[in-house]
Amino acid sequence: MSEPVIEAMSTHTDAEQACPISSVVDIVFSRWTTPILWTLNEFGLLRFVQLQRHIGTITPKVLTQRLKQMERDGLVRRTYHPEVPPRVEYEITELGRSLAPLFSTLAQWMSSNLAKVEQARLDFDAAGAARPGRRS
Repeated sequence: MSEPVIEAMSTHTDAEQACPISSVVDIVFSRWTTPILWTLNEFGLLRFVQLQRHIGTITPKVLTQRLKQMERDGLVRRTYHPEVPPRVEYEITELGRSLAPLFSTLAQWMSSNLAKVEQARLDFDAAGAARPGRRS
């Protein structure tokens, strides 16, 4: 193997060792997954359009993609009802529901710390103009 390939392989392994929860973060915190799971946990069984309305800014294409991936991951259950017109409903699974304590902890952290993060950003940005070596 060439050195760049070996280096890339060791970097990947090092990254996994540095953050052993990275695979969970990739599943749970990918774009739109958290709002979808939160909504299904809060409101229960929903049809596609209802879910989309609760989330707001998500496009139908992206919602479809995320729901398929979450169904594949075992976090969401899709139920097809062969009626006229057909009805499809989505609900959070027990596996998905098991993430509720994590989301609750994050919500508590947000309540306690979001203002501090915003203030840190303002302080950083205000100091940025006076920082030596700053590129314009």
